[in-house]
Amino acid sequence: MKRITTQQLWGSKAHPPKANLVATLLATALVGVVSAGIQTSAQTTSSPQTIKLGYQRGGGVFPVAQERGELDKLLAAKNIKVEWSGPFDRCASLLQAIITNNADIGGCGDIPTISALAAGQPLCIGRVIPPDPDDKRRRNTQVILVAKDSPIKSIADLVGKKVAINTGGAGEWLLLKALEVNNVPKDKVERLNIAPPDALPALVNGQVDAWAVWEPYNTIAELEHGAQRIPVDLPPLTYSVMVVGRDKATQAPQAVEAALNGLDQETTWMFQNPDKTADYMVKQLKISPVVAKKVIDLRGTYAGNLVKPSAEDIARIQTNADWMLENKILPKKLDVASTICPSIKASN
Repeated sequence: MKRITTQQLWGSKAHPPKANLVATLLATALVGVVSAGIQTSAQTTSSPQTIKLGYQRGGGVFPVAQERGELDKLLAAKNIKVEWSGPFDRCASLLQAIITNNADIGGCGDIPTISALAAGQPLCIGRVIPPDPDDKRRRNTQVILVAKDSPIKSIADLVGKKVAINTGGAGEWLLLKALEVNNVPKDKVERLNIAPPDALPALVNGQVDAWAVWEPYNTIAELEHGAQRIPVDLPPLTYSVMVVGRDKATQAPQAVEAALNGLDQETTWMFQNPDKTADYMVKQLKISPVVAKKVIDLRGTYAGNLVKPSAEDIARIQTNADWMLENKILPKKLDVASTICPSIKASN
């Protein structure tokens, strides 16, 4: 029998089986190495997570942090990109931005936050700033105003009058508390839901008789339009809260926590640097230097930190929610403990 050589079997230019197998294995291994390298590179240069921070036109930490730029740098080092949204005229507008995914985190008072949560909105509480019950000066940041030439001198004089408020928010809470303290039936005073930008001209032009409002709007009205305060022994301030979109809190808990921790650092800086804070407020909120300084002065020296809500904090906010239900501000009872963000619950 004629012997067939390997060269004749595979052709003169082909590799013998063993050599071809080795080449194939080497090529496969090389592809694996390259693929692994590409994957590692992709992981290293992955797109940053985005956190959208919304803020309202007030004296809170958000506009100061935006103007300083340090929070952006801090989060960028953690591969988190910050997008800013605002200023909004009130908490209700800011909360709506969070609900519609135009913001992920925002700072509000607990009263409008309670209203939104009771309405079933997809929000959760990420941090709180407890009020200081001994700091009476800060109570002056929420007031009931009348026009400079108004004959109204007391809460009792509001009977039969029209008062501008923000329904379900701090303004309505403030008015109803003041009426309660002074034994004035709430149904004797007409409440009109008017947004702050419209409430000021309504007060000045006599379309409403009084306005229950907060900073910086009350200081603008007083310093620039001669508005007067109604003397009243106001209740202690309520909580400030950091509100988070529930979907964002669930899907990106580490990014949310990093942002909240960074905002806490910014809050500390803000209270330690009142003059620079006033300058930043002028730039971001478009208010006068005189107004900014007065807002800072009224705030006082209490440098409350952003803290994870404790059982005591939750109980105190629950008390406010129950009071709002009793006064028909809320449509139904709210379980505040169930509204704490999932990552907070897990860490407590």
